[in-house]
Amino acid sequence: MPPIAFFISPHGFGHAARAAALMEALGGMMPGATFDIFTTVPEWFFNDSLSARFRYHPLKTDVGFVQTSPLLEDLDATLSALDEFLPFEAGRTSDLAGKLSSLGCRLVICDIAPLGIAVAEKAGIPSVLVENFTWDRLYAGYPQWNGRFQRHIDYLGKMFASAGVHIQTDPICRKTEADLAVPPMSRKLRESRENIRKALSIGDDQQMVVVTMGGIEERYGFLERLKARPDVRFVIPGGASEKRIEDNLLLLPQRSGVYHPDLINACDALVGKVGYSTIAEAFQAGVPFGYIPRPGFPEMPGLVAFIEGSMPSMAISPEDFETGDWIAVMDDLLALDRMEGTRPNGADMAARFIIGAVLDHNGPPENHETH
Repeated sequence: MPPIAFFISPHGFGHAARAAALMEALGGMMPGATFDIFTTVPEWFFNDSLSARFRYHPLKTDVGFVQTSPLLEDLDATLSALDEFLPFEAGRTSDLAGKLSSLGCRLVICDIAPLGIAVAEKAGIPSVLVENFTWDRLYAGYPQWNGRFQRHIDYLGKMFASAGVHIQTDPICRKTEADLAVPPMSRKLRESRENIRKALSIGDDQQMVVVTMGGIEERYGFLERLKARPDVRFVIPGGASEKRIEDNLLLLPQRSGVYHPDLINACDALVGKVGYSTIAEAFQAGVPFGYIPRPGFPEMPGLVAFIEGSMPSMAISPEDFETGDWIAVMDDLLALDRMEGTRPNGADMAARFIIGAVLDHNGPPENHETH
């Protein structure tokens, strides 16, 4: 079976998590499938997320935003990075197209990494864009900067529009015409809630809260305040360079050995930054979500609307999160009812569509909605 190339934005781990969910779904439906992954997201992330076979190719595929913290972006640095990255040089896309040809790839799937679309066009193979936003629309969300970003907005808008197949996935930041719209894509659960809690030495009768900034290692200034709630076990991925227990706190490294979707499923509540994979994994698990929006970020309205309309949730301001004042509303968050049952996974729907519309046919069928 010819391999499928994935070009993945390295902006956080959300795009990689979504792409991994799609790869797993495709691999489950096409035994023997192989994937060629182009990104600068660490290879270990895919080793931990995939059972399907893949080859890893470290490559800068995207800029996104340059950030000074998980909640703040640096627009000056972002613009400088875009000036260096865009437009794509013909020699660069030709070289990468030649690499895809030598690898035998028959399809390129892009999780908002526009380089993949350009390379697929040069290689003469189909491209699929998977997104809940595209960078041109986000950059346009800073009107005071539009004059400086405009050439990149125009270039990226044309690039994204040239994708052969367009899939949008909830939570969609701005709904546009697409070939397919699906619910959130999430990596599937592997272990039961009980097994994960046992592995973490957390009893079934103990309240467990996960605090996450999207897998990014972060130093928190409120840890001592959490110790004032000994009745709650706080698990903090990315909270330390190695696993450490401090009273009722379990600090985990970025790569902890605990599969993150299972960790979310095992908790009673989640407190974290608003980001795609965090939303998708909390939605899959049905857990209450104390969400921290990023002020002024153009992606936020669509994400927050989905959280508030589809999930048990409550907002926590960035200021309250940083100071630890959010601990005062911990009981209200834990009192929210967990969503029961299972929800459809957009990764399975997207995989079936790609197999039927792209791999087995010459083009996509008419526009589909699968919500």
